[in-house]
Amino acid sequence: MRSETFDVVVVGGGVTGTGAALDAASRGLSVALVEARDFAAGTSSRSSKLIHGGLRYLEQLNFPLVREALKERGLLLTRLAPHLVRPVPFLLPLDHRVWQRAYYGAGVALYDVLGSLFGTSRGVPRHRHLTRTAARRLFPGLRRDALVGAIQYYDAQVDDARFSLTLARTAASFGAAMATSTRVIDVLKDVREVVGVRVRDLESGEVFDIRARTVIAATGVWSDDLSEMLGGRPGLRVRASKGVHLVVPRSAIAGDDGLILRTEKSVLFVIPWGGHWIIGTTDTDWNLDRAHPAASSSDIDYILDHVNRVLDRPLTHDDIEGVYAGLRPLLVGESEASSKLSREHAVVEPMLGLMLVAGGKYTTYRVMAADVVDLAARRLQGTPPSRTEEVPLLGADGFAAAWAVRAETARAHGISAGVVEHLLERYGSLTSEILALVDDRPELAIPLTGAAEYIAAEVVYAGIAEGALHLDDVLTRRTRISIETPHRGLNCVEQVADLLGGVLGWDAATRRREVEHYRARVKAERESQRKPDDRTADAARLGAPDVRRLSDSHRAAVDEVP
Repeated sequence: MRSETFDVVVVGGGVTGTGAALDAASRGLSVALVEARDFAAGTSSRSSKLIHGGLRYLEQLNFPLVREALKERGLLLTRLAPHLVRPVPFLLPLDHRVWQRAYYGAGVALYDVLGSLFGTSRGVPRHRHLTRTAARRLFPGLRRDALVGAIQYYDAQVDDARFSLTLARTAASFGAAMATSTRVIDVLKDVREVVGVRVRDLESGEVFDIRARTVIAATGVWSDDLSEMLGGRPGLRVRASKGVHLVVPRSAIAGDDGLILRTEKSVLFVIPWGGHWIIGTTDTDWNLDRAHPAASSSDIDYILDHVNRVLDRPLTHDDIEGVYAGLRPLLVGESEASSKLSREHAVVEPMLGLMLVAGGKYTTYRVMAADVVDLAARRLQGTPPSRTEEVPLLGADGFAAAWAVRAETARAHGISAGVVEHLLERYGSLTSEILALVDDRPELAIPLTGAAEYIAAEVVYAGIAEGALHLDDVLTRRTRISIETPHRGLNCVEQVADLLGGVLGWDAATRRREVEHYRARVKAERESQRKPDDRTADAARLGAPDVRRLSDSHRAAVDEVP
């Protein structure tokens, strides 16, 4: 990055930025991507983890957005990432016998029709109407008086952080240079044209310039920061809307399908997630720290109150395993209500050579990426059109065949079929690389302490092949241990530090600093979730600084901890 002049430099390692890097690199352009923290460290690891068309947008008559998203859903399910994206059934409970069944039934039927055009709904069954008895058979945990019937329909879900990481790795396989812990601190200009970015390596503190013919900023809720670097030149106005989710064990709610519930403000999802449920979300303005948005006790109570209105066994705070909060980057419109701001995206060029993309939905990341690279391509003569509609992500090729022989694979490597299935649904055909580690070091087949869904080899692989630099990267994004266990990763933090530190060459002081930082982070998050409002929750969460922003004095203090 210090010596080459790239066709494109992408700023931002979320799903849109990594998608843009893949789009540009697969067209044959030279690409660099820089991310201030970790891949998907912001919004792209804190979503509802759904790949969906947005059923509620039909009510807003936004047919183009729904149609576009459903097309992308079909591509991801069948071609681009079948190992990472899978169908999930949802129940839409009805509490009025006639008008709701007709009204919602017509909407879900249209949803199926829009998804079926050009065959993009392959692998997703059509909706069906259910009686109350049939609905409660699928979801016994529903209160009998909470519904008179239901409609079952299908969408899809994804591990959002793992998907973004896989996009980054796929872009790298096409030759893109990808760097995390690399923060943009200025935009390089030559008269009236942007010619690159100045960055700081947050691991070493070194500052250097990256030269490029075009710069693409996919910075989400940080979009206004680029405008400040340009002296306040107008770009895209983005408002941050906070969405909070709870994670509870699967045993806490008796049901098989997901739920979609209407609230006075938006919708509430109850989503099956392996051995857990994800419940959310909220939709409120957020004007505080963007790197670590905090969930308050008010947010948690709001979700519990709404979901308990339909559950036979109410959830309590004791049921909660994990809590996470993310910020949606919404394009500012005329409405002051964040739930009504645009989920569509926009691409602008506020200065020659600089392209900004913001807004949109996780599901339509590929369209956003193609649109912004198309704009950049106008400055790069001879650039071919986007081809990502035909480019499977790493692990997709060979996934179906690997899934078909999973039992044989398990026997060959001396591990359980359940472990192989778990690996296939996270790595696809790249599972062979994790199994090779286990073959060389059988002790890596052991489960992590207090997080038996994951094995030690996954931590080693995160350091070897997935760019993990810190415990946060592994416990929060390469795995989801920080939200899937009541201990939030504390029971296995020492074990993970030994495994990752062995790959990255940590000395005793570094290992101790990483462990203490992670413990401080968990303590701060728990404290914030006991605070009554955003302001006090944000102050509590900021009690643990980002590991990539530790000052020299703070590092020294941590090093002195016995």
